Amino acid sequence: MEDKSDTTNNPFLKLNVRLFFLARFVRMFAYGSLSVLLVLYLAQLKLSEAKIGLLLTLTLAGDVAVSLLLTTTADRFGRRRTLAIGALLMSMAGIVFAMTNNFAVLLLAATIGVISPSGNEVGPFLSVEQAGLSQVIPFNRRTNVFGWYNLTGSLATALGALVSGSVVQAIRNAGALVLDSYRVVIFGYAGAGAILALLSLCLSGEVELPHNNTAPQTAGARVFLGLHRSKGIVVKLSALFSLDAFAGGFTMQSIVAYWFHIRFGVQPAALGMIFFWANILAAVSALTAAALAARIGLINTMVFTHLPSNVLLILVPLMPSMPLAVLMLLLRFSISQMDVPARQSYVMAVVEPDERSAAAGVTAVARSIGAAVSPGISTMLLGSMLMSLPFFISGGLKIIYDLLLYRGFAASRPPAESRPA
Repeated sequence: MEDKSDTTNNPFLKLNVRLFFLARFVRMFAYGSLSVLLVLYLAQLKLSEAKIGLLLTLTLAGDVAVSLLLTTTADRFGRRRTLAIGALLMSMAGIVFAMTNNFAVLLLAATIGVISPSGNEVGPFLSVEQAGLSQVIPFNRRTNVFGWYNLTGSLATALGALVSGSVVQAIRNAGALVLDSYRVVIFGYAGAGAILALLSLCLSGEVELPHNNTAPQTAGARVFLGLHRSKGIVVKLSALFSLDAFAGGFTMQSIVAYWFHIRFGVQPAALGMIFFWANILAAVSALTAAALAARIGLINTMVFTHLPSNVLLILVPLMPSMPLAVLMLLLRFSISQMDVPARQSYVMAVVEPDERSAAAGVTAVARSIGAAVSPGISTMLLGSMLMSLPFFISGGLKIIYDLLLYRGFAASRPPAESRPA
């Protein structure tokens, strides 16, 4: 299940890795800039909490369809083409969100476009880039490269949150309307999509699956959604990842930012600073995953770092003051992303090379499905006396996910774990 490609002496492969990292930075910067302000922007458009929740839910639900269609065909259609299409959908959605307050049009753009209300990955990008990176890096460097890849994303998300909050505050101080200051950030999001489309066209053919690798892998196996021999394990992982994402949807970044705003009156500039440092801490935590996984294994890394972060999440609304609540949030972010490179590496390790885009896509879609329902519930709770309940629901369900994951996969070591990570 492992290929041994190396980037050591091939400048095109090195260039591809750099382009993947650059695309990750640009995309996550845009996602981070939007996530802090999106719910505030929609509220400024005079949308009710119920409509905002519906919009967020359909944003994530639409991502399911787009991601499933693009990722399960990416290895055959072309990974570079798939990335370009996703980038154009992202740009289109940003333009529509910035130019209209018509709820029906916003719903349509949210459903078929690529919008990230959480600051996390949406669309086909992560899945296809994981497959592309796995194509051009050796298996014994995968978790480490994924750690740096996630570090890049977390740093970009942090900078996006910081810059967007500061830009909005500066524009407002100059006398512009609040709504117009938000729209500047959203137009920037659309521009990032255009940049991503150009970057995808600069990738070389080395990131694509060699055609002569496909037939031997699929011989005698029925293909479904781009999967053949690995269908069973991908389905099991997808179910668990869906539960985790459903739990996470209750406390996506834009919702947590809005909670701090209505609970403690925190303004956009301060919110940007809070989530800047939160994502910096998350970046550092992701980087430690490879070293930890080399010692205790990928599944143990996923579970033993995720459990305490969920306890800290539950503690956030129990704090009596804003500084203490922020402290709990920052502590949570300091370990919250250690499971991510391990999870990505585990999925890549247990499937065939020609299933990687599909496996990453199916598991990502499962996460999107799980996350699609909970924001609508969470935003309705924010408008009631139960505004802190989403934190308890999210943390509790995530703990259940950790226990189920450990029970189901602790004994299933991928082939690469017998080698240096």
